[in-house]
Amino acid sequence: MLKGSFKIQERMHDMAQSKKGLTTSAGAPVSDNQNSLTVGPRGPLVLQDVALIEKLAHQNRERVPERTVHAKGSGAFGTLTINGDISKYTRAKFLQPGTKTDLLIRFSTVAGERGAADAERDVRGFALKFYTEEGNFDLVGNNTPVFFVRDPYKFPDFIHTQKRDPRTNLRSPTAMWDFWSLSPESCHQVTILFSDRGLPASYRHMHGFGSHTYSLINSKEDRHWVKFHFKTQQGIKNLTNDEGAELVGRTRESHQEDLYNSIEEKSFPKWRMYVQIMSEEQAKKTWYNPFDLTKVWPHGEFPMIEVGTMELNRNPTNYFAEIEQAAFNPNNMVPGVSWSPDKMLQSRTFAYADAHRYRIGTHYEMLPVNKPKVEVNHYHLDGAMRLDVPEYNHAYYEPNSFGGPAQQEQYREPPLKLDDATMDRFDHHQGNDDYRQAGDLFRLMDADKKRQLLDNIAEHMKRGNVPEEIVRRQIEVFMRCDPAYGSGLAERMGVKVYSDKYESGSAHH
Repeated sequence: MLKGSFKIQERMHDMAQSKKGLTTSAGAPVSDNQNSLTVGPRGPLVLQDVALIEKLAHQNRERVPERTVHAKGSGAFGTLTINGDISKYTRAKFLQPGTKTDLLIRFSTVAGERGAADAERDVRGFALKFYTEEGNFDLVGNNTPVFFVRDPYKFPDFIHTQKRDPRTNLRSPTAMWDFWSLSPESCHQVTILFSDRGLPASYRHMHGFGSHTYSLINSKEDRHWVKFHFKTQQGIKNLTNDEGAELVGRTRESHQEDLYNSIEEKSFPKWRMYVQIMSEEQAKKTWYNPFDLTKVWPHGEFPMIEVGTMELNRNPTNYFAEIEQAAFNPNNMVPGVSWSPDKMLQSRTFAYADAHRYRIGTHYEMLPVNKPKVEVNHYHLDGAMRLDVPEYNHAYYEPNSFGGPAQQEQYREPPLKLDDATMDRFDHHQGNDDYRQAGDLFRLMDADKKRQLLDNIAEHMKRGNVPEEIVRRQIEVFMRCDPAYGSGLAERMGVKVYSDKYESGSAHH
């Protein structure tokens, strides 16, 4: 017998010796977990078999609703170590030089259900939870610096196009391209999605972005706008459509396997954390809206500042408890970091918490994976899943005269001055150039990457039988980004266009 087999046998023997007695949920011993209680060997079951009833009832409730988006994902725990110095921009303790903070990250695909394959062309979620000494800070981003829409009013419509057609129960490229061609603000993200980076080889081999604009506040009450970036230290690796299809044919869990195995083998994935900083005065002078989720901040104007290193070094012990129940929430801020006028970010402060209360329960934040490491004091009463036993001592409302938790005014943020304080439904297309940056990105690509991009889009349209009217509309959008972008797609789709009226980036002239 092999030496390793002896070790396995010894371990099994030790485990057998240390077995714990099986009980019900109330702690009562279970005497028989193999045979149901019946009236005679062939007789019917009896309702008195409470262990059986409990077992069946629990199985019916073992699943929680999957996430509406980002349903398929993987996660791991690790640390953020700060080796840069941005203390002049923020008073957040976890961002000060030399600090080390525990974190949880969950990667995901956006459109697929929980059973979807990992290696599909899609945006990847990149959600971080930092367990800081001032409470949890959650950064909910993607592997792209931009998104398809800038106004949350359109987010449910966009997600509907990524899910199944109610009539056919199939995903619909026609719906996707119909929405995209009618929403030119999407073309920057579409260009990334159908480029080589739209199909990462693994979660370890892609960058991450906070995507939204946030704010940093320092000890002097100065505010700066900030973008968060995480650059993979494993290098960028992507798949072609054919490589992805071949991989899915072998395993639907390729990203999960890669992440889990790399950590188990102690080849810990790492990302370097950077920020871009913009002053309030600079924000008034950019040609684009710096709070627009469909736009990037050019690195030449707002250079990357290295902050620290993120490392993943522990796999979850129980996937459901630590990953499926993980609730990432843009509401979770700490002193020194805050929100911005980014409309998409502001809408997510409602949508995420609301989703968690529906999906997991009223007190989802009390679950171990979501619970902050600091003491929590508030006046939220009762409700399902109240996991603690609070002692209010008559102080169950506020203000009160019984020494209950009181507001901490030292953490008040400085006022945010807005020039045009008029409330209205503003047309987000007005004053926005939705073509320049997508065209800039296209022009940055070499000939091979342009070919990949155009081939991927054409293949997606042809395979989905997208109607010619929609194809022409999308070609028109790409023509405004760059004539070669639109004409390249037109050639592949067999559509004739006239490009002499377009110049590269002409839309902003």
